[in-house]
Amino acid sequence: MMKKMRPILEILIVLMGNALYAFGIAAFVKPAGVIAGGTTGIGLFLNRLINMNVSVFVFIVNTALFILGFLVLGKKFAATTALSTFAYPTFLEFWQRILPIQGLTDDIFLCTVFGSLCIGAAIGMTMRVGASTGGMDIPPLVLNKLFRLPIAGTLYFCDMAVLLSQAFFATWEQTLYGIIHVILYTVFLNKMLMLGKSKVEIKIISHKTEEIRVAIISQMDRGITLIKSRTGYLREDTEMVMTVISARELNRAEKLIHEIDPDAFLVVSQVKEVTGRGFSQKKEYLENQ
Repeated sequence: MMKKMRPILEILIVLMGNALYAFGIAAFVKPAGVIAGGTTGIGLFLNRLINMNVSVFVFIVNTALFILGFLVLGKKFAATTALSTFAYPTFLEFWQRILPIQGLTDDIFLCTVFGSLCIGAAIGMTMRVGASTGGMDIPPLVLNKLFRLPIAGTLYFCDMAVLLSQAFFATWEQTLYGIIHVILYTVFLNKMLMLGKSKVEIKIISHKTEEIRVAIISQMDRGITLIKSRTGYLREDTEMVMTVISARELNRAEKLIHEIDPDAFLVVSQVKEVTGRGFSQKKEYLENQ
């Protein structure tokens, strides 16, 4: 049942992401005059230059880039990008027609922060279900396939060119806020991509590894890996216990370990993502032979 519902859920998430992205632009970025990157940034530039409708321009350019991506990158790319390509400009036009949202605040700082939050969260939501956001994400992918140019470098170059084009029509204050906007939405994007995935890894060196192993399995219901190791000073063969837990379980784990062995040596590391049994998959309990 869940497998059948998954495609529908992913479509809904992509639509929500595009709606949130468009809301951030219509309610905060455009009214405050904050410069932005991507096709939206080019649209804002032309809006100031020749008063062209932003959503119409974005729709035209996104469609052209989508066709380019389909021809160069293939059907699989088209399937993950089509929804965003057409949904975003539609939502943008919708939000722009709701006049009250464009007067939420006149504070350029608040517009920069909340616009960045909406955009970063929206792109993160879309990417987490494996979909492309379309637009200016496509040219770097095409250039990478045709000429082996680095994707990240090409994307940064495109965004910088768009930002500089808008700087000619913006004040120094708007330009500086535009730089803050790009930095903030990148931070929010990374946070959204890692949301709920980061864990804590603990490596334990002790003379009571068996007691610690049993305690963590029985009392914390966490898996254990025993790693053969050797001490550096006396060169004694020993075992190191390795386990991965959530951040909120760290204090409990440390107390449990030090109750068994007050002299235990712990190495605690932040892990960005964990997949596998007990995390991305359901736990299975096998009988201990």
